Amino acid sequence: MANTTDIIYGLYNDEEDLIRAVKEAKSAHLEIMDVYTPFPVHGLDPVLGLSESRLHIAGFVYGMLGTLTAFLGMTWIFTKDWPIIFGGKPHWSVPAFIPITFELTVLFASIGMVVTFYIINGLGPGVVNPTIDLRITDDKFCIAFDKKEVDTSKVESFLRSSGASEVHSKTI
Repeated sequence: MANTTDIIYGLYNDEEDLIRAVKEAKSAHLEIMDVYTPFPVHGLDPVLGLSESRLHIAGFVYGMLGTLTAFLGMTWIFTKDWPIIFGGKPHWSVPAFIPITFELTVLFASIGMVVTFYIINGLGPGVVNPTIDLRITDDKFCIAFDKKEVDTSKVESFLRSSGASEVHSKTI
């Protein structure tokens, strides 16, 4: 049997109410399990205390790998494997390599970042993630607490006082 978690969560109608509630939860020292939103909410990461993503570093590394692959591949092809002079250009014509080098840089960076993102977030084919409430993907904002980590009655009263339109418990 899969691991299950008992949660208590509150649904909010507006992202400003959600950010205000997260700030109140942090100041009340309540351990937030997760926050769910239907779209990225500007300013939520610092309020939650999350650090900046390092995905851009991976993108740079993948891009450089693409640049090296293209440049070294064309260098080997045009100087060693198939050295043909065409259009009066020398065997090693760097300006002629730029379009393909650019394209492989973008290709490696984009595919590498997508694969890295999926691996880090545990996504991919065959992965089934539990859904707390279907409205979270549409128009509701949610703060979820693990019942094992917090006092349920305290969290429930906090959620109601912080402007949650609904408060529910669920096992996921």
